[in-house]
Amino acid sequence: MLVYRMCMSILQSCLVACFAGLFVSVSVPAQMAGLKLIPIPREVAAGALQPISQGIQVTCTNPCSPEDSFAVNDFKDWLASVGVAVNTTSPVNILVARYGTPLANSIYTDSLPAGLQADPSAKQMPEEMKAEGYSIIPDGKGLALTAASDSGIFYGLQTAKQLISGYGKTAMLHQAKVRDWPAMKYRGLDDDLSRGPVPTLEFQKKFLRTLAAYKINLYSPYFEHTAAYTSNPLIAPPGGAITHAEAAELVAYARQYHITIVPEQEAFGHLHNALLWEQYQALAETPHGAVLAPGQAGAVALIKQQFGELAALYPGPFLHIGADETVELGLGQTKADVDARGLAAVYLDFMQQIVQALAPLNRRLLFWGDIAQDAPDLLKALPESFKKSTIAVAWGYNPDPRGFSRFLTPFTNAGFETWVSPSVHNFRVVYPDYSYGLPNIQQFTRDGQRMGSTGQLNTIWNDDGEGLINQDWYGILFGAAAAWQPGESSIDAFQNSYGEVFHGDESGALDQAQKELMLAHDLLRQQAKVGDATNNLFWVDPWSKDGQKIAAQMRPFNHELRMHAEAALTLIAHARTNAGPNPAGQPPTLPEGTTLYDAARYGAATSGLREPDAVDAMELGARRMDFIGLKFQLADEIANDYAKALTDATSTDKKVRAGVTHDLGDIYGVNGRLQDLRNSYTLLRDLYESAWLRSNRPYWLRNNLEQYDYATQIWLQRADRVHSVMRQWSDSKTLPPAAELGIPVSATTAMTPSTQPMPMSTR
Repeated sequence: MLVYRMCMSILQSCLVACFAGLFVSVSVPAQMAGLKLIPIPREVAAGALQPISQGIQVTCTNPCSPEDSFAVNDFKDWLASVGVAVNTTSPVNILVARYGTPLANSIYTDSLPAGLQADPSAKQMPEEMKAEGYSIIPDGKGLALTAASDSGIFYGLQTAKQLISGYGKTAMLHQAKVRDWPAMKYRGLDDDLSRGPVPTLEFQKKFLRTLAAYKINLYSPYFEHTAAYTSNPLIAPPGGAITHAEAAELVAYARQYHITIVPEQEAFGHLHNALLWEQYQALAETPHGAVLAPGQAGAVALIKQQFGELAALYPGPFLHIGADETVELGLGQTKADVDARGLAAVYLDFMQQIVQALAPLNRRLLFWGDIAQDAPDLLKALPESFKKSTIAVAWGYNPDPRGFSRFLTPFTNAGFETWVSPSVHNFRVVYPDYSYGLPNIQQFTRDGQRMGSTGQLNTIWNDDGEGLINQDWYGILFGAAAAWQPGESSIDAFQNSYGEVFHGDESGALDQAQKELMLAHDLLRQQAKVGDATNNLFWVDPWSKDGQKIAAQMRPFNHELRMHAEAALTLIAHARTNAGPNPAGQPPTLPEGTTLYDAARYGAATSGLREPDAVDAMELGARRMDFIGLKFQLADEIANDYAKALTDATSTDKKVRAGVTHDLGDIYGVNGRLQDLRNSYTLLRDLYESAWLRSNRPYWLRNNLEQYDYATQIWLQRADRVHSVMRQWSDSKTLPPAAELGIPVSATTAMTPSTQPMPMSTR
């Protein structure tokens, strides 16, 4: 999905800046006062606070099904994690009753708004609630909960978790009346496992538990080449693929948490890593390209082999065939056909071949809508069997004041079922750009609901392989909220709830830290005109040709950028201090390859906050953001110091000439600027490696660490050259010109910042 976003992001960023004031969020229900919940229930009324210092009873009325028992035990495990005792003597009780008994039916009736409780026609749970909805009421002893389904009981207990605040004997239960059910049937996350990070199986299980806690019911791992296939064993990289055994284990695990796993295997484009192999060259549109060539018999055979294995491993109702960004189509083997009939016709013909070939699997096939949406007449002409066998997933990853109906209309007019696919906007940045991600999720999901889309598939992408999943939770949880809640979800309400709900931070510090990082992105995009805080901006050498151009644009804004990043770091530290020590008194379980020293210095062993790895990942993002500004500042200071040294070296005044040693010492010395740059890169390298290994396999990590090592070496080599210059000055009182050392014109005499915008982030 790279090419389309490259074209659209600059235009959309301008429109967003112009029309940002038009975005209106739905206000938080007044009756929610005092409650912080994600997602916000459809109907909720807050009551009194109830101390639970003596613990909580959790009672499941007979008959308690195995599924309900699992949900109850999950709830008990959560209580234990926040230090709340589960016992049979506590005066506080959480009662769980499956809808259909007189007791459960009365719970539902009491959950109705007061005006409906006396209406006989309203006393039966409506069909729209039965699939996943639930009701909660205060019952004098605590809370009583009912639902008509396994998932409804589970989701009701997830809300009950959020109605408990604090820790241990100081914890409190928030009394509340709730009646709730989702706006969208399918609430999913598409997780890029093919451009770098491949999580460990244990982290994937934790990931699924967390998604389920926020009522996400679909998880779609994205595969280009990282699913292991027995029929095509060369494609998957050693140590970087999901095996059959792992897939089967994950499916069984997800089922307990009411999550369906929908594998996405690219079946048309984005297949470069497969097409690098010589045995697949005949199938490639262009040599070693990324797109299968329609018309090659082996292409359909490959797709059938892969999806046959996937269907056996993932028994859900859906498979995702990708089929986005087929940018090479018509440039190679199919050029004559595309020239004669048009790209859309060739594309859709091959899509029909794929759908027909996979028909025996009896699955609905999801496909990305970016290519087909441009051929509305051809869409209408497709056979009804094709439309009934597929779901069009429309996607767009920037906020847009025009709305997103234009991505959906070609499919709805042609009779397709649709899903919407926004993004957390985590791609190619040192920390996700939630200034773009949150409104994109809000607007696209709102428009999808309005236009009848049955699902939302939020996305996280790792285009350059540097992404850390623990930095993405802010956008993932808002996606969960927007898909569950009807209409346009409130960004403000989410931002004011996230820190307390996800991390247990009642101080509000983490919420403000997220906003500071959003402001940093805004500064770089709107004022410095360099796009958001990309990894490219982090890595660019400020003395290279490109780096000097960017440095001129960054120069007026480095201070403000660093102040935002350092405000976030200070707030994170405050949140950790406010939370106190880890209440459990134990360090975390760390992945193989990390040490207790790693965790202790980086917060995980000492923080009393929940999800400490996500807090650490946010801190790493803020540190990398701060370093962007620091790097350009230090590079300027080195250039200025050397320019001054050259001037001082020509002075006839001995005192002035004596200052050359000091000038050079500022560049290379105990506290030299070159040492500062080295120290920053090596520290960030260690922190990045530690953060990576908390969720991912070692696969691909080396590619990212090499960038830290390479950047460090650049400045070490420059340090060696300056050290040699210091000896030259000591010996001969001469200095080489700055250009000989690769030092550019000093910042004080550099050109003024350009007013032309730099290219935006490529998504």
